[in-house]
Amino acid sequence: MPARMKAHFSFAACVVLLIALAAGAGAVRAQDALTVAPVEIRDLKAVFGTVESVDVAAARARVSGTLVGLAVDEGHAVAHGQLLATVEAERLTRELAAIDARITALQAQRAQAEIEMSRARRLVETGAGTQARLDDARTQLNVVEAEIAALQAERDATQARDDERAIYAPAAGRVLRVPVVNGAVVMPGETIAEIAAERFVLRMRLPERHARSIAEGDTVLVGETLLDQPRDALRRGRIRQVYPRIADGRVEADVVVAGLGDFFVGERVRVFVSTASRLAIVVPERYVFQRAGLDFVVLEDGREIVVQPGRIVPDLAFQGEPVPGGLEILSGLGAGDVLVPPGTAGTAE
Repeated sequence: MPARMKAHFSFAACVVLLIALAAGAGAVRAQDALTVAPVEIRDLKAVFGTVESVDVAAARARVSGTLVGLAVDEGHAVAHGQLLATVEAERLTRELAAIDARITALQAQRAQAEIEMSRARRLVETGAGTQARLDDARTQLNVVEAEIAALQAERDATQARDDERAIYAPAAGRVLRVPVVNGAVVMPGETIAEIAAERFVLRMRLPERHARSIAEGDTVLVGETLLDQPRDALRRGRIRQVYPRIADGRVEADVVVAGLGDFFVGERVRVFVSTASRLAIVVPERYVFQRAGLDFVVLEDGREIVVQPGRIVPDLAFQGEPVPGGLEILSGLGAGDVLVPPGTAGTAE
């Protein structure tokens, strides 16, 4: 190929390559371009929630007597049906012994009545006895057997009351309070232990002016750190229930969150709740870069401008509506500005 033709070919190839690169850069800019527009965001209010059990069950004494064998204390984890303590009731023991003695005596009377009836039957069969005597013997045996049956029923009832001396855990969970000690005299219905069931929630109390700003299903942030600390330190929770009652100027709501501790019932945890709304400019963090201690963004035409960033807006949902996340821009940008990520428009961070 002649040298002039080679030169023309190389020049044409370079032109095509430049056009392709320009087209590709334009495609990237079009894909990554972000038109700035104010959006409605929710401000987060910091409140305190306390770890509380959904249900608290009380283990109570069912008979009166002296408490013995108390096997649990505050903080112990218990299983459903676990033996917690026993009530020593000597009166029931004596009643059972007395009933057993009476049953034994009646059983002896029944044996004698059976002998009398057998003798009366033989005499009637031989003609030496009367039918009236046989009927009397049969009646006497029936009376004794009825008395034994009545005593046996009475013994079963007393035994059932004696079995109630054992106090079992009504639910699985952790013991919150044990208001009695071994050797104490207890009465029927007296609380032996209070047990927090295994389901725990965060119960928060908000001022009543925020009562209509929260709803079941709202997302909240849970943690012991402030919002301007690393977001990884915060966990997401969900409002499980809002109680339809305002007491002392506050409304109560329960928050469900994974990994909630269950040992210190009543522990206070910081919760961030969406309350008021406002318009703000929020952009993804990848559009903002720093240089010489200042924060910059890149416009579509390649110009770099200084902006003043605010707080990080987390991705939340409020009453079923998504709330955008990103970095709030307090100044430097206006509605309609078009941004591109650093480096897309030929700039370097």
